[in-house]
Amino acid sequence: MAKKVLVVDDEPGIVSAIAYALRREGYEVDTAADGQEALDKVLTFRPNAMVLDVMMPKLSGYDVCRRLENRKDIGIILLTVKNDIVDKIVGLELGADDYMTKPFEIRELLARVKALLRRLDKQGGETPGEIIEYGALRVYPGRRSAELDGQQLELTPKEFDLLLLLLSHPQRVYMREELLEQVWEMDYAGGTRTVDIHIQRLRKKLGEPYQNVLQTVYGIGYKAIPAGSYP
Repeated sequence: MAKKVLVVDDEPGIVSAIAYALRREGYEVDTAADGQEALDKVLTFRPNAMVLDVMMPKLSGYDVCRRLENRKDIGIILLTVKNDIVDKIVGLELGADDYMTKPFEIRELLARVKALLRRLDKQGGETPGEIIEYGALRVYPGRRSAELDGQQLELTPKEFDLLLLLLSHPQRVYMREELLEQVWEMDYAGGTRTVDIHIQRLRKKLGEPYQNVLQTVYGIGYKAIPAGSYP
């Protein structure tokens, strides 16, 4: 079954070009011209991924991200005309998975969509019953879900992939560039700052004391402490 991609932009020419390129790659595509229509299409079209403009009428791309923050089944690539890193950080903090600055190359956008959908599909080859346990924190790789004290954590696809990678290799120090390559699966234009943002988001969602599972190795990157550290 073809993957579904929702293209959201208030510029018809951009929507048409992106939709045409995606359809040529075999994706099922629907479009929306503003943020509210995008949210409506999420309910009816049920996309696997969304290419989402930031500056739109009714609801901005940031507003859409905010409304969908707990929907971990939808990957989001933001489109923005701004080249300010702060604007991009805001989008990532609201749950977007990636971003591109206009104007952009269609081929690069297609590569990003493909990589994002591949991450969403990735199961890691683990058995369905495999569990990673850190005390009350449990990660289920096969189900792509995580629980803390029996309550499911609302993680974005990238947050889950990052947490799973670190917890699967405790004490292994990952440089930020390695995390970009393995979690984002490509040279990421946002730079290593996006790794820091996702680690911050994960720590906030884990709370005390489990935020300390993810340790900063200053000047290098991050690692997870051994599972036995949490009874």
